[in-house]
Amino acid sequence: MTSLDLDIEEGSIVVLIGPSGCGKTTTLRMITRLIEPTSGRIDINGEDVTQRPVAELRREIGYVIQQVGLFPHQTIAANIATVPKMLGWEKQRISDRIEELAILVGLEPSLLDRYPDELSGGQQQRVGVARALAADPPVLLMDEPFGAVDPIVRIRLQDELLELQARVGKTIVLVTHDIDEALKIADRIALLNVGGILEQYSPPDELLAEPANRFVEEFVGEDRSVKRLQLRTVADLPFNRGPVIAATDGAAAARSIMKEYVTEWVGVTSDDVFLGWVHADDLQEGVSLESVPRSVPAAQVQPASTLRNAMQIIMTSHTSTAVIEDDGRFGGIVTLELIRASLEAEPGR
Repeated sequence: MTSLDLDIEEGSIVVLIGPSGCGKTTTLRMITRLIEPTSGRIDINGEDVTQRPVAELRREIGYVIQQVGLFPHQTIAANIATVPKMLGWEKQRISDRIEELAILVGLEPSLLDRYPDELSGGQQQRVGVARALAADPPVLLMDEPFGAVDPIVRIRLQDELLELQARVGKTIVLVTHDIDEALKIADRIALLNVGGILEQYSPPDELLAEPANRFVEEFVGEDRSVKRLQLRTVADLPFNRGPVIAATDGAAAARSIMKEYVTEWVGVTSDDVFLGWVHADDLQEGVSLESVPRSVPAAQVQPASTLRNAMQIIMTSHTSTAVIEDDGRFGGIVTLELIRASLEAEPGR
């Protein structure tokens, strides 16, 4: 394996990915000294891991593997309590921590008295995460953690990991062979080639938009632009207000903005809450826009919607889509042209 130089920001998720033989798992094992590094330094919070007692180091690093590795003859509660017991925690503190973690990773309390073979693959994986987090380690290593479950459960566990990370803010290093998984969960992706060669280390959007070389292009696939649609959200767009006015502005103002936007429809808001669309044929002088027939927009998205979702809605409805906040407020209009322009812009802009 060639020299590898990576800086991992505290509280971030870094994904190691690449073909077989690129050193993904080897790198992970060296962090926790399951494989001793022969040269160089591996620092955690500025301290060289090779200068620390191995047992002490490993108690401060959570480790989750594909096959989970639960102790089959111990209950789920006992599995989760493994490291706290080794650290000599009091029984009540351990019990409280088990309950806390069960809630955190989405395990039903009734499962705590069961044994691993009584749980589904997804449930076992949650137990593995809970056990790794039991002593509240600053670093969490995950080696193909979702590789042994079916695709539907895999997606759910990925979502749960992101939700969990939003609450606990650990430094996570995760190995996967699935580029879509890496793009979804990583803050930064380290793409390795055979022999441990680091081809690119960058945020997911940059990896797709600006591949460093031919190897990276081929690895991420020809559908890079489509993949980017899933990474970005509507909130990332500089969407404009479009042909929308307040209900108190009246019919004349409605006709004026329709002319400006070359459209037969105008959006109507009241206290910035979107009421719907009004057609030019329904405008009447002296009649409030709140009183004329309105069409509630079928084509609408939220700021958190992905650009892929927005594009699908636009193409299905054959129109632009309205951005509606959670509280009903109107945010603006998203068009296919706006989505296209955002993909042509540099990553992060």
